[in-house]
Amino acid sequence: MNTYNDSGILEKNIDSVRVFDGIILHIDHLTNELPNGKPAKREVARHVGAAAVIPVDSEGNVWFVRQFRAPIDQVLLEIPAGKLDYKGEDRFEAAKRELEEETGLTAGSWTHLTDIVTTPGFSDELISIYLARDLSAGDSHPDDDEFLNIVRMPLSEAADLAMKGGIPDAKTLLAVLMADRICR
Repeated sequence: MNTYNDSGILEKNIDSVRVFDGIILHIDHLTNELPNGKPAKREVARHVGAAAVIPVDSEGNVWFVRQFRAPIDQVLLEIPAGKLDYKGEDRFEAAKRELEEETGLTAGSWTHLTDIVTTPGFSDELISIYLARDLSAGDSHPDDDEFLNIVRMPLSEAADLAMKGGIPDAKTLLAVLMADRICR
């Protein structure tokens, strides 16, 4: 592991004002002191966090969901995922819940792959990503505002799609490439 000396680039928070309280996000305006002593304004989207799962079955297929994403006005191919129900919720428990809700699957084997900060330039959202194997099928029960299509695809095909730029969702792209490397 590399050790970095970040002392000359750190900012010190001087003030924070909550300017928006939403259902999913809260927006804070920060005033930070830069390393040169000058003030800087920052806007930060606060998010409770999320968990995501890449389910790979015994035949080597990934179970994806396709869902409409209003912010970009597109349907995306994604791994099952969802926000934490509350701050401090166990991320592994949230991952298990989201897998079952969105796909009806449960898993006998779990591996924590990584935690990612989705957009550190303006948000503190952190997503924990898990690999789920030894899958058992059941009934899905998505949230009332979720409309999903399930897509099964060989992991090798998903990895090829990722490498060709066919998976624009960052958490899904990363999970596919990591799972492909692990499951070879």
